[in-house]
Amino acid sequence: MAKIKITNMLKFYTLCLLAEGPKHGYELIKELGRNLGRSISASNVYPFLEVLKKNRMIAIDKVGKRDKKIYHLTAEGRNFTRDMFSKFGDLIDVAIKPRIATCPCGCKIYSGGHSERIKGRLMKFCCSHCARMHKAKI
Repeated sequence: MAKIKITNMLKFYTLCLLAEGPKHGYELIKELGRNLGRSISASNVYPFLEVLKKNRMIAIDKVGKRDKKIYHLTAEGRNFTRDMFSKFGDLIDVAIKPRIATCPCGCKIYSGGHSERIKGRLMKFCCSHCARMHKAKI
């Protein structure tokens, strides 16, 4: 496994952007700033890109007259990123699982849905149709 530590959202989101496809450094900085809602400087991004390069997670292509660098994930980088996404997904599952309700029809409801009091008990349904069907059964 790579000797790369993903210790903050900027690093994690940099991997997310590179997983979408090749990017210029400037493009990464602008997208990170827009999506994280704060100003991102080159000193926040390029050292991490260098770590990724040293660990063979990314490769660099030079294009255009000025040899602009385009960063893209290598096969090893895609595997590492997939592993990071899986770990992050597990954290998200833990965080949202308590907030998910199950409709009697089996649908999982994260937000919204239809709530109705039946026999003094507040129940959550995916829709009013399921609430009517449940009432008809009892």
